[in-house]
Amino acid sequence: MRVVSLVPSLTDAVAVSAPGLLVGVTDWCTHPADLGDAVRIGGTKNPDVRAVLELRPDLVIANEEENRAPDLAALRAAGVEVLVTEVRDLPQALSELDRVLVGALGLERPGWLADAEEAWARAEPVGELTAFVPIWRRPWMVLGRDTFAGDLLARLGVRNAYAGHPERYPRVAAAEAAWLGCDLVVLPDEPYRFTAGDGPEAFPGLPAVLVSGRHLAWYGPSLVEAPAVLAAALRAALR
Repeated sequence: MRVVSLVPSLTDAVAVSAPGLLVGVTDWCTHPADLGDAVRIGGTKNPDVRAVLELRPDLVIANEEENRAPDLAALRAAGVEVLVTEVRDLPQALSELDRVLVGALGLERPGWLADAEEAWARAEPVGELTAFVPIWRRPWMVLGRDTFAGDLLARLGVRNAYAGHPERYPRVAAAEAAWLGCDLVVLPDEPYRFTAGDGPEAFPGLPAVLVSGRHLAWYGPSLVEAPAVLAAALRAALR
């Protein structure tokens, strides 16, 4: 098959499970490091539809949150099969990975998928904590309800302070007020690249946890090591 992936997580999953199937990937697809001859076809939000069509894919894999409906509609109108995933929590992520890899691509279930299930089944909470979890700055945006990243944190004993918000990624007018009462702030390095010098200073007196966005928000082979990586970062910040 000839596959184009419009989602970094799915690129990682397909490339590790069946090297050689991918003929096109986005500019944001960074894992695995070697994607062979796969052509870069633009961003997740602004793919070059013509470039995708020129690759003559048998299947385009996408995500309802990461990709825009008009782009997917244009691909379908041109006769391309598009599989759209939806991921709001860990069980759904595992199910969707099965649907893509086994159902759509006809692969045997990869061993890393079973390893991921086992790793998260063994994951132990680091405590009973409430976290403020920004994903963007200027303006501040945070994790809200029904997010995959929020579900992973909850499985490690960290409740997202905005989990009950009606929006999935709400803007907050003043971070100084929004994080009051939280035990810590969790700062991923994507989509906004929070660093030791850009982020923690906005939350004086609150432990700041800098985490890998790939381990917090990607659903692919990184899920195997994600519970250990995230738990270690949380424990280190709380010492």
